[in-house]
Amino acid sequence: MPGKISGFTASEPIAPPKGSSTGGVVADKSQSEQASVASQAGDHVTLTTSARSLQKLSEAIAQAPVVNADKVASVKQAVNGGTYQVDSRRVAEKMLQSEKGLK
Repeated sequence: MPGKISGFTASEPIAPPKGSSTGGVVADKSQSEQASVASQAGDHVTLTTSARSLQKLSEAIAQAPVVNADKVASVKQAVNGGTYQVDSRRVAEKMLQSEKGLK
């Protein structure tokens, strides 16, 4: 069952959406289509060089693998072969760097 909106009549003007190039009330589908075409003809977007660069970078990052499979295979082989060694000094330095970054 369709609901009714009280306090509104079809003869009252409707405010166009922000950024719309049309100022009239859309009464039927044909006017709606005309408004859409008029809006498309009058509105345009221009991206800056920076925005284009960011878009390309974003696409490249999205396509990059999350895990370096070669590195994982190398470490697995070293661990399984008993040759993997942990550089405790490097680990400690990285932990201190991380701690300084939290402050």
